[in-house]
Amino acid sequence: MADDLDSTSSSPSSYSVVSEASVQPNGQFVFKDTNFEHSGVNAGKKKIWKNLKQIMTLERGLPWKQDDPTYSSVDAPPSFKPAKKYADLSGLPAKYKDPRTGIQYNNSMEFGSIRSLPMDIVSGYLALRKAAPA
Repeated sequence: MADDLDSTSSSPSSYSVVSEASVQPNGQFVFKDTNFEHSGVNAGKKKIWKNLKQIMTLERGLPWKQDDPTYSSVDAPPSFKPAKKYADLSGLPAKYKDPRTGIQYNNSMEFGSIRSLPMDIVSGYLALRKAAPA
């Protein structure tokens, strides 16, 4: 197996990023055109970024028709994904819901603490979430 390896190709000196054939004597690369000019995109100007407030201020000053879409008039359609549910006690993603109280919880430790809560605290948690008591 060692006889199959070529000693000249496996030496570290044969590895090079740029071969000597692609570099001219003056140090320029052969594949680079020294007369190349970019097509004029930005034409040497620095791109000026605008924030949303600046864009909306500019939009208000332009003559728009009633049905033209602008940043302030575009309405997003409702999402097809269901809303995420979070545990009422910990704020972690809720996997379960207590059928007796209606409080959402994440693990068995939360479930034990939910069952020990008085009803006025349970109704307070449900009011925070704007859910009707079960």
